[in-house]
Amino acid sequence: MEHNIYLYILVAAAVSCLIRVLPLTLIRGKIRHPFLRSFLYYVPYVTLAVMTFPAILSAPQLPFAGIAAFVIGIAAAWKGVSMAGIAVLCCAVVFICETAAVYL
Repeated sequence: MEHNIYLYILVAAAVSCLIRVLPLTLIRGKIRHPFLRSFLYYVPYVTLAVMTFPAILSAPQLPFAGIAAFVIGIAAAWKGVSMAGIAVLCCAVVFICETAAVYL
């Protein structure tokens, strides 16, 4: 069986386009159902968390550095620090943990 990369790319593009275009064509008016509105409100946050959390634990060389950055990031978010500030703070925590582990 011969593999055709162009066919794979075309199918992936079509599926991606349908996922984005179909809701716009099917849902014309404002969504009024309170449960559905609250569900759709949290979708971007959940998606970001699901994509980010595994990387937090697997990207650093030391799992402890990732866990420490995660805990510090949650505390900073709880205090109202901006997203960019949390990212810089978490990177600094991982850097300090991994640098300290080298010298210990």
